[in-house]
Amino acid sequence: MGPLSFLIFFPIVMAFVLAISPFGAKGVRNGVFITGVIEFFVSFYLYVRFEPTSAMQFAEHYPWITNYGIDYFVAIDGFSLVILMLISTLLPLAYLLLWEGRTKGYWVSMLLIQGGILGSLFAQDLILFYIFWEAMLLPVFMIIGMFGSGDKVYSTLKLTIYTIIGSLFMFVAILYLGVSFYYEFGYWSFSLEQLKNLTILSHSERIWVFLAFMLAFAIKIPLFPFHTWLPKAYSNSPTGGVFLLSSIMAKLGVYGIVRFVFPLFPDLVLTFSSWIMGLGIFGLLYFGVAALMQKDIKKMLAYSSASHLGFIVAGVFTLNVYGMMGALLLIVAHAMATGGMFLLVGHMEYYTKTKTISDLGGLAQKAPFFTFYFAIMMLCIVGLPGTNGFVSELLIIISVFHVGIGPGMVAALSVLVAASFMFWLFGRAVLEDKGAKNPPMEDLNFRQIIGLFPLAFLIIAMGLDPDWFFSKVEPTVLEYLATLMKAAV
Repeated sequence: MGPLSFLIFFPIVMAFVLAISPFGAKGVRNGVFITGVIEFFVSFYLYVRFEPTSAMQFAEHYPWITNYGIDYFVAIDGFSLVILMLISTLLPLAYLLLWEGRTKGYWVSMLLIQGGILGSLFAQDLILFYIFWEAMLLPVFMIIGMFGSGDKVYSTLKLTIYTIIGSLFMFVAILYLGVSFYYEFGYWSFSLEQLKNLTILSHSERIWVFLAFMLAFAIKIPLFPFHTWLPKAYSNSPTGGVFLLSSIMAKLGVYGIVRFVFPLFPDLVLTFSSWIMGLGIFGLLYFGVAALMQKDIKKMLAYSSASHLGFIVAGVFTLNVYGMMGALLLIVAHAMATGGMFLLVGHMEYYTKTKTISDLGGLAQKAPFFTFYFAIMMLCIVGLPGTNGFVSELLIIISVFHVGIGPGMVAALSVLVAASFMFWLFGRAVLEDKGAKNPPMEDLNFRQIIGLFPLAFLIIAMGLDPDWFFSKVEPTVLEYLATLMKAAV
């Protein structure tokens, strides 16, 4: 078993072992945390060993369902390496903040999600990708449906229906590609490398297959107008569930576009790039304005998250190196800042028993460590110079200006929207002192302070010196863009 297979199946095996073990919730929690730490060190080993080239590395390729050309094929490049390190760093740190009050089933579900996410991230066979893509959703539904709050059943069903519809369209598109490959070459294959060689499909057929993939990934991100599941799902999810949705799973939608849509349909990416970039910029503004109108802090952060994901999509579809590098860095910056913010909001909600912004206040006086970390995450989200949020947003804005002055101006001015609602939230909920009306609040304990420190450190370190991040991913980005340029010739 290679290192990538270990990363996929170790948390899945541990989930089943811990589920049938006689340990209670605390024993299972300790096992989950140890599993997360081991996963981090294996991922870091791969990061150190990874050569900064565009080639796929650490590949594992084994025949599986040979009659239909379905193989177990996993590998990583610079793009997937970035998201691997993001996942492996965020999860054990999140466990430190989710330490108390969780059940055995909660912890087991977190491990199952981790295995499914990594399987989706590494898969180079489209059927294998689809299996992991679906598998990671089931424990998410369990976490929201069993451990959420409010109208959690409705939220779970709406999220389930949306994602299943998108996934089924993608599955049909995958099968269509596989059958077409068989008709053209006389043998079966669902390998991404092989399917890139398809020429038998007509232009209209390619458009329909392209749209089927884009629908599945647009729902996952979510892009406007496929976002209506978002507010309820984020608001009613438990802290761990909303952390996973915002910090990790939404990023897989962007990853899916770059990993599969770009190489399979480079000509259509060029054709529709301006439309999709425009949709991302529109979502950036629309979700930002929607965030300003929210009274529930989780809903505000949900729309804030969707707004930044629109920014990431816009950067990707500028189809130049500034936009792609900025989008990759913003994936990391947004995951750290928004993930940390949702973990802090979960801590706040536990003590104050409210998510309504008008009911909050005086948190800075009672919880200085909480306030300090909240401020760092907030400043990263608004793109303050010195944070990785600033570098990533600056690169994307520059890339949008390369496309056109008008879109560039809109993208630049939209940053003010994020600053408006985040500073308003910080002032109203954290800094404002309402005297006797201040809700009860406890500061972060030592374990939580340690858990958030690496995120705060990386936000600043990557903002001051982003070159060490770019060195690993730049060859991969250039390879993606070169593929698109070949299609333009």
